[in-house]
Amino acid sequence: MIDLLCLPCAGASATMYMRWRRLVPSWLSLVPIELPGRGARSDEAFATDFDALVGQISREIMGGRHRQGARPYALFGHSMGGLLSYGVAQRLRLLGAPLPRYLFVSGSPAPSRRDAKRFTDKVGDEALIADLRAHGGTPEEVFENPELLRITLDTLAADYRVCASYSHRALPPLPVPVHACGGRDDDISVDDLLAWGDATSAGFSLEWFTGGHFFIRQHERSLLQGVAAQLARTNETRLVHDAV
Repeated sequence: MIDLLCLPCAGASATMYMRWRRLVPSWLSLVPIELPGRGARSDEAFATDFDALVGQISREIMGGRHRQGARPYALFGHSMGGLLSYGVAQRLRLLGAPLPRYLFVSGSPAPSRRDAKRFTDKVGDEALIADLRAHGGTPEEVFENPELLRITLDTLAADYRVCASYSHRALPPLPVPVHACGGRDDDISVDDLLAWGDATSAGFSLEWFTGGHFFIRQHERSLLQGVAAQLARTNETRLVHDAV
């Protein structure tokens, strides 16, 4: 059994991954990670600093791994979740904690290609609503429901502060393979995704899907089939290595 820990995109909660649980094989346990300020953690304050949030997630993962024993795991993150997954993997490495078997990043520029200036004009409801519509991942029902829209905008504003606070530092490549996924119609460039190869010393692959930033909604099944295939190959390699 392998756990797939999934980190959400900006403005979202763990619920964005809930439906995936019925799309993965029985040996893969999908674990959506809830961030402070949303869902079951709505009574907590939003995080607004990248390093502080990475530290909190890392401590919670280490606590969860301790309770569950030495079961292997992988990290998956879409958009902001991809950057958080990278930050968590690096933090866990520095802490000497068990590392994920794999890092899966979706719709997320490589850490070295992040542009903090992208968030300088994303202030105020009007700008945030325009950005939500531009990315096309928000159901129309949210825009039509004042309460849901308020929650979404408050969450998005906090998450954009997290993204804007990220400052790239040249760290050693992770000894963890990285698989990146991108949408052909997204505004994230090929070079932004290929640069993920510099973040790993254990192998890099890139997969393209039709669609924009939220191509994962259109291609849930095929994306998860690819994730499972990568993890299965990694697990088989480890079994052979251990046998030798």
